[in-house]
Amino acid sequence: MKQIAVIGAGTMGNGIAHTFAQSGFTVKLIDISEAAIERGMTTIAKNLDRMVAKGSITEEDKVKTISNIITYTDTKDGVVGCDLVVEAATENVDLKLKIFKQLSDICDHNVILATNTSSISITQIAAQVVHPERVIGMHFMNPVPIMKLVEIIRGYNTSDEVTKIIMNLSEKLGKTPTEVNDYPGFVANRILMPMINEAIETLYNGVAGVAEIDTVMKLGMAHPMGPLQLADFIGLDVCLSILNVMYDGFKNPKYAPCPLLVNMVMAGKLGVKSGEGFYDYAEVKKAEKVSKQFMKS
Repeated sequence: MKQIAVIGAGTMGNGIAHTFAQSGFTVKLIDISEAAIERGMTTIAKNLDRMVAKGSITEEDKVKTISNIITYTDTKDGVVGCDLVVEAATENVDLKLKIFKQLSDICDHNVILATNTSSISITQIAAQVVHPERVIGMHFMNPVPIMKLVEIIRGYNTSDEVTKIIMNLSEKLGKTPTEVNDYPGFVANRILMPMINEAIETLYNGVAGVAEIDTVMKLGMAHPMGPLQLADFIGLDVCLSILNVMYDGFKNPKYAPCPLLVNMVMAGKLGVKSGEGFYDYAEVKKAEKVSKQFMKS
């Protein structure tokens, strides 16, 4: 593989594009919004600057990485000549199905189609595609350039050959690929999201405050982030979406999102991206100040 298309220039998309480009691949970064592409490229440049400052890459490496990325606002133009397309659009079922239906129409039948979905059925997505055996889940972790895991999800029809290609490709990116099967939430979020949801329930029921819950999990369970801090980092809207996918998929009440999470998302309190969630990020982007609504009187 030489040319990779990445659809979506948001947090995950620009991170995936950065990672492939830094590994020497030609990357076509696609987004319908020129403004989103500009933000994505700015983020990539800033992340590379941090790597240069830490001495993990050289200035020459940074320049080369950026030069490996070509941007497009038209999907049809962007996927021309690509061996792999990685979809990293918003975690919305209808949007992803629409994208894969389009990719099936415009890509050659030997092009591998991957999705970075964190919970949506690979089998359902693949049903939109001619030759569904070439569709696979490639779930990167955030921040993509740093996190080593790639959760490789096989749909019902995903071929052994495609799985092997994507596993090997992930290793070439310096990642550790882990193969899992296609069930709601896969492995990462099937375990993580109920934990986050239970932390929110614990807050909702008044057992302990935001900082106290996170402190217990960080110091007692050796988690690098507390679950409420992590929820803010992921985005509370994303957490809610994943929980809803699992609740719909399993029909098990243990996956039902906490009412507090639902209300916070409806109120636009989404975490870091909105400036407030369980913590207040108005002044600093770190989880240092608990949001006013959760501060003890």
